[in-house]
This record gives sequence, structure tokens and C-alpha cells, in this order.
Amino acid sequence: MEATINAPIYAALLGGAMLVLQNALMLNVGLYRTGLKKGVGVDGDVKLERLVRRHGNLAENAAIFVLALALYELLFGQTGLVFWTAIVFAIARSLHVLGFSSLAGSHLIGAEGGGKLFLLMRASGATLSAATSVVLGLSLVYAVVSAS
Repeated sequence: MEATINAPIYAALLGGAMLVLQNALMLNVGLYRTGLKKGVGVDGDVKLERLVRRHGNLAENAAIFVLALALYELLFGQTGLVFWTAIVFAIARSLHVLGFSSLAGSHLIGAEGGGKLFLLMRASGATLSAATSVVLGLSLVYAVVSAS
């Protein structure tokens, strides 16, 4: 396989956006902890648990996705796959963060009525994140194997 070197522009844009979002979520946790004078752990505080998991979930998903996207883009260029998976992943992570912004979305507290929207955003965000990750992962493996 002869690799072509391409600048991973879409991965860089997505990475920058995810980094800004990650830091906003980290600041949110830090400010809440500072206000409560609470260190490590959540100590049964469901709001703090929600804030910590919202931050952690993005960290668990975004880094590996952006890395795989950059590898694909470096090897195969700025394809439609790279563009659209980056767009859908950004939307998915935003939906997940919004869904997790309410106890209805994170802990199903008050999930009846209007709270169902938060649960729907969380579920949609998680589903779209998983779908784009699987599509990108399989595409990366297929493209590398078929090019060699």
C-alpha cells in the first residue's frame, strides 16, 4: 500500500470543536465542585454525578473518534466519509451533552412529559455516536486492507 499524505483538516476542525466542548464541560464540573467545596468523588450528589459523566462520556468517545478520523483522512484524503462522519459525530456529541444537561436525561428524574426530550437527545446522541464510530472503524479497516 502506498500511503498518500493529506492534511487532516476535517479531523482538526472536529478535534478543535471537541476540545472546546470538553473544556467547557470540565469547567462546569470544576465550578460546581468549588461552589460545594467538594473534592474527588460525587458523594451521592446526582447533579455532580451528571456533570462528571457528561464530561467523562465526551472524553471516552471523542478522543478515539478524532484519532481514527485523522488516520483515515491522512491515508485516504478529505472524502465524503470523513466530512459526513465528522459532521454527524459533532451533532451526536452535542445532542448527548444537551440530553445530559437535565436530570431527566441522565437519571430519568422527571422524564415524564417535557423531560422525555432530554432522554431522546441523550439516546439519539449515543446512538449516532456509536453508529458513526462503527462506520468509521469498519471503513478504516476495509480501506487499509483493500489498499494493501
